[in-house]
Amino acid sequence: MSPVVSSASLADALKQTALDVNAELDRLLPVAEGPESRVQEAMRYSTLDGGKRLRPFLVMQSASLFNVAPSAAIRVACAIEMIHCYSLIHDDLPCMDDDDLRRGRPTCHRQFDEETALLAGDALQTRAFEVLAAAPTHPDPAVRCELVLDLAHAAGAAGMVGGQMVDLRAREFEMDVPAITRLQQMKTGRLIGFSCEAGAVLGKAPAQLRQALRNYAHDLGLAFQIADDLLDVEGDAAEVGKRVGKDADAGKATFVSLLGIDRARAQADMLADQAARHLDVFGEKADLLRATARFVVDRRN
Repeated sequence: MSPVVSSASLADALKQTALDVNAELDRLLPVAEGPESRVQEAMRYSTLDGGKRLRPFLVMQSASLFNVAPSAAIRVACAIEMIHCYSLIHDDLPCMDDDDLRRGRPTCHRQFDEETALLAGDALQTRAFEVLAAAPTHPDPAVRCELVLDLAHAAGAAGMVGGQMVDLRAREFEMDVPAITRLQQMKTGRLIGFSCEAGAVLGKAPAQLRQALRNYAHDLGLAFQIADDLLDVEGDAAEVGKRVGKDADAGKATFVSLLGIDRARAQADMLADQAARHLDVFGEKADLLRATARFVVDRRN
């Protein structure tokens, strides 16, 4: 079943989710009086600065498949965005990627300083789990515990953090396509997987439907990363909002360096189509998610 949602309709839905998530993040990340306010300001600087809000959108859309209350889903959406933004803060530090630009603005450590940026990332991570564990996220404590467990697994040494470690050591190993695929599944795919399955957890969905979303997330995450690799080669820094060409400068193996531009683009297109087919079981209720699969490979930032 191919997507029937227009790109304009998807853009409107993404924009509305971003507005809703920004409003909730603004509420969840207040600034207190006192010297600790500096780290809270850095948290807000790095979290309320826009971005595609793709992961929150996936949470909200997966939750809508199971008629989950938006007031619950948006808390999970904000938690995953906090984790994502913490990872960006740390990725940009001089000891990691040493980037000066993120989403078209100075990175957190450039706007503040390295110490504040490190603490802001730490605080966003802990705040995310605090939000998930709190009663307003779901009345059933077992559901909240499952969300905490799933996100910890996706974000930790078996997921995003482990993937970052592999990425930092990549030049020590022979990085062929299977190795790059595993790296990106850990570094990027696990958080996308959590985002897609979170709605099913909130809705206490049966295993078959959770598996369909898991399969969708697997292909979506790989398509997303291949598109990122293509943008690093073909994108414009002003449009992308960050430095481009850094993978080639660092001599890093990517899907594009291993497959070439044309084969990489064809692979991304195939994965997007395959991701959409995993959603057939949901019928037209999943049309926005199908359109998202095409969006991730066609985007320009």
